[in-house]
Amino acid sequence: MTRNNTEDTVALIGAGAIGLSIASAYTRIGAHVVVCGGHTPIERISVTEGEQSRSWPVTHTDDPSAIAGVKTVILAVKAHQTESAASWITAAASPSTTILVAQNGIEHARRVSPYSGESHIVPAIVYLNVERTEPGHALLRRAGDHDLSLPDTPAARHMADELSAGGMRMRLEDDFPRTAWLKLLVNLTANPLTALTGRRAEVIREPGITELARQIMREAQQVAQAEGVHLEPSDVETELDWLMHVPAGSTSSMRQDRLAGKALEYDALTGAVVRAAERHGIDIPANRMILALLAAIRPA
Repeated sequence: MTRNNTEDTVALIGAGAIGLSIASAYTRIGAHVVVCGGHTPIERISVTEGEQSRSWPVTHTDDPSAIAGVKTVILAVKAHQTESAASWITAAASPSTTILVAQNGIEHARRVSPYSGESHIVPAIVYLNVERTEPGHALLRRAGDHDLSLPDTPAARHMADELSAGGMRMRLEDDFPRTAWLKLLVNLTANPLTALTGRRAEVIREPGITELARQIMREAQQVAQAEGVHLEPSDVETELDWLMHVPAGSTSSMRQDRLAGKALEYDALTGAVVRAAERHGIDIPANRMILALLAAIRPA
């Protein structure tokens, strides 16, 4: 599959580790990627996976009007940065535009819809473990048997075909809310616990941390059930086991952000669970404690 039509240009809003990895799949099928904004102009993106590194030319712009008319947008800023990306989303928005929302949490459409007009919003659950080592470069590790999960909708199916052709391992989900909550179980533990301890994912294997992670997940499972999403206690053990066997050296975006002195993406994760628990009158002390600790951290 090759894409040569300029109207099929892919706009990348958020050239972090996840955004670079997804954009690289489009470059592999001949797409023209435009990197939107950012502190450092990027003229090439590169991805290293194992012993292999590849790079591709891209275009950088600071002008939102430059992406008017694009048919595909990758929105990969952190959830709490969505509002700051509003001018880019609005500039690209049209009834023929599809926006892939590659963010954590369970509120993808709610965050983006105020700015996206009649665009098609495709929420994505990301399983890639990836680090941005420098502007434009990502170090990619794959875990499990797929990289991205999308809802099984017409817009998502078309996007999944393109990303699959570009080397992404895709899965379409009939029950996307359940998939989102399952991933949230992992993010609720891996992100805060690595950020608070400063250690990589192996910290979850420490006995005391393992038990804390289990409690965080069990509380979230109860909240999901109250929200009408089918999660069982056995799902907690499955996700915890997956987390304890991620590749050596794996890290989290929240840990990287804390080390870099940046604001942390806790509201879309722990904050969302605490808000849902309050709606149903469910006591979740471990998650409340984690939320208080994360909220007390200030960016450098």
